[in-house]
Amino acid sequence: MSSLLETRYATLLDDGRIQCDLCPRRCRLHDGQRGLCSVRGAARGRIWLLTYGLASGFCVDPVEKKPLYHFLPGTPILSFGQTGCNLTCRFCQNYSISKANEKDLDTLLRGAAVPGGGEAEFARLSDTATPEMIARAAKRMGCRSVAFTYNDPVIFMEFAIDVAQACHVEGIRAVAVTAGYIEAAPRVEFFRHIDAANVDLKAFTESFYKRLCTGSLEAVKDTLVYLKHETDVWVEITTLLIPEENDSPAEIEALCRWVTEALGPDVPVHFSAFHPDWKMTDRPRTPSATLRRAREIACAAGIRYAYVGNVHDPEYDSSYCHACGALLIGRDWFELTIWNLDDHGCCRHCGTPFAGVIDGPPGAWGRQRRPVRIVDGT
Repeated sequence: MSSLLETRYATLLDDGRIQCDLCPRRCRLHDGQRGLCSVRGAARGRIWLLTYGLASGFCVDPVEKKPLYHFLPGTPILSFGQTGCNLTCRFCQNYSISKANEKDLDTLLRGAAVPGGGEAEFARLSDTATPEMIARAAKRMGCRSVAFTYNDPVIFMEFAIDVAQACHVEGIRAVAVTAGYIEAAPRVEFFRHIDAANVDLKAFTESFYKRLCTGSLEAVKDTLVYLKHETDVWVEITTLLIPEENDSPAEIEALCRWVTEALGPDVPVHFSAFHPDWKMTDRPRTPSATLRRAREIACAAGIRYAYVGNVHDPEYDSSYCHACGALLIGRDWFELTIWNLDDHGCCRHCGTPFAGVIDGPPGAWGRQRRPVRIVDGT
């Protein structure tokens, strides 16, 4: 199976370079160069996705790990990603995947790995699978959904779309875990095939995005507004709180007030703990008290469902009815411990609807994490 696919979002420039129009970075490339994402490159005057059909590995996770707390709770989700990213977050918590294999992708591109050229061996570095194989494996494993995760799926959107379409044929839903850094036209095409998304809202200042991610806050806000008001995609938000960077009460309050005003109070927000990694090993781990304070600020700002993450906190990781305060879904890490929703997804105590995608009784997958080999279905 070829790992190359010509992409649609590109503009040939007057100086002979070709511009990738997938994300706001708009990389301008000569033949033989890759974009910053490392998986889209220029060859023969076109932009190519170099990693079609490749994956960094497959694993069945609890859907809560994405994190999605309001989308098919308790069910297993088949997760996979590739390599590369279109942001440069110095605090990346998944850098071993998002920053891996750049040398090997260079080899592919220098080898003119396009139809008629010689394609370097790449399977030794990644699993390979067709969209149909992935969909069938998800169904065989009893997964209700498939997640594009570990690195940002917008950079391999053509493959993700094909997988999502194959999954929908099997009655399986598609989930994107993304930073939302994508241009308007490809955004429409990509999310047309997505059922749920967790979007990283990394901070709430342009200076943070520019200094630590070389990106733009406004582009991510645009994606969130688009998803909430122009699609049927179920959306949840995650913010990784980094000590002395984006964890001030004022910034958290500004973020939460924007969410309630621009997106509405029913969009769940997850505040996750940072641990020193990649190029930010000089900062301490996020204290649990900071996460709890963030959740309290969110609730005071009108957000109905706010959670803490990357720490063990069953109280602040559970879901409560915003009308009567009853405990609706108890969670201990990724294990569901209490279920107080009726068959219609409403609070059993007062009948108030619980925002989300609730399709039947909760799953019982728990905290299992099971690696999967797609090639042989084991």
